[in-house]
Amino acid sequence: MWYVSTRGMTPRVNFEGALFSGYAPDGGLFMPEELPQLGRETLCQWSTLSYPSLVKELCALFIGPELMPRDDLNDLIHRAFSRFRHKEVVHLSRLRNGLNVLELWHGVTYAFKDLSLCCTAQFLQYFLEKRKKHVTVVVGTSGDTGSAAIEMGASPVLHFFLLLFVLLVSCLRSHCSSLLSKAGCIAQKMGLPIRLVAAVNLNDIIHRTVQRGDFSLSETVKPTLASAMDIQVPYNMERIFWLLSDSDSQVTRTLMEQFERTQSVSLPKELQSKLSAAVTSESVSDEAITQTMGRCWEENQYLLCPHSAVAVSYHYQQMDRQQPSPPRCCLAPASAAKFPEAVLAAGLTPETPSEILTLEKKETRCTPMRKSDDWTLILRNTIEDIGQRWTGYCLNASE
Repeated sequence: MWYVSTRGMTPRVNFEGALFSGYAPDGGLFMPEELPQLGRETLCQWSTLSYPSLVKELCALFIGPELMPRDDLNDLIHRAFSRFRHKEVVHLSRLRNGLNVLELWHGVTYAFKDLSLCCTAQFLQYFLEKRKKHVTVVVGTSGDTGSAAIEMGASPVLHFFLLLFVLLVSCLRSHCSSLLSKAGCIAQKMGLPIRLVAAVNLNDIIHRTVQRGDFSLSETVKPTLASAMDIQVPYNMERIFWLLSDSDSQVTRTLMEQFERTQSVSLPKELQSKLSAAVTSESVSDEAITQTMGRCWEENQYLLCPHSAVAVSYHYQQMDRQQPSPPRCCLAPASAAKFPEAVLAAGLTPETPSEILTLEKKETRCTPMRKSDDWTLILRNTIEDIGQRWTGYCLNASE
């Protein structure tokens, strides 16, 4: 399996090269040169597998035995999911009125990115040990990615691809129409018979892009209850443009370079038509989020996080309009326990797990950096200090 840049100006690399590169040198994002195709027979066979077993099958397609023998891959995936709280790793809750919620938050940090980053950590460690190398990973983020990466001992390098694997698995488990994020377009291309809905909050750049090809920044980010969706630049849309333009790196590069210059792009009509055919979208207000959280609790005694409520809101809209639809599955990216303010705003009572309560008693450590300080020097010294300490720890542990 080879990976190429969406912008077409970088030599292709194998999985290991993509894993350690992050962004491609030309500023693009790595994608498989060719997507494996999943036939009906394969899908039927995989539908009976456990979640970890499905991840093993998918990862084997994207990594290849020449880089990682199957026995090694199986061991790494088993180790990656060993700390998840639920025995199924992900759990499908079947609720009233056709509502299915797929819980992606049973990892250590109660967020969906545990699913990808626990695998990333194992893969990084595997290749580093194979090459007899050591690295110090720097994590720069304000969201769930950072905490998940730190917990799993890995950077957010290539977490999108690994997240894609588990999102594909999520669809296979129920063979149903899903309220997926943009990553589900790859699952469609591989042959999975699903319809996709990208449900977002009031920060609606994805919704505007799907509906009318308006890929442009808003004047400001609107703070919402679904705070992890409060973004301006959904960088993975570049992969979707590349996919739907039939892997045309010139088209993708032109679009993204214009967006980087002007913060505004109107998609070509053909590309926008393909996008709207592949994905339906909806933008949801804070009021709709709290109403959805309240309704789900009233009908099911089930507590949604505000991001999950964005997806479930769309489900309720379609159900109330009595729109005919195949079974629908909403992906729940985080536990409601991480968003007590949103739970209270919905008039509900937060439920805080003991693991999170324990964190409140932990010491917070930070190094203040003044505007006049040399931040580069401070960061370099801190990184070198941590690297030396961990090197010493590893040497002592091996003796």
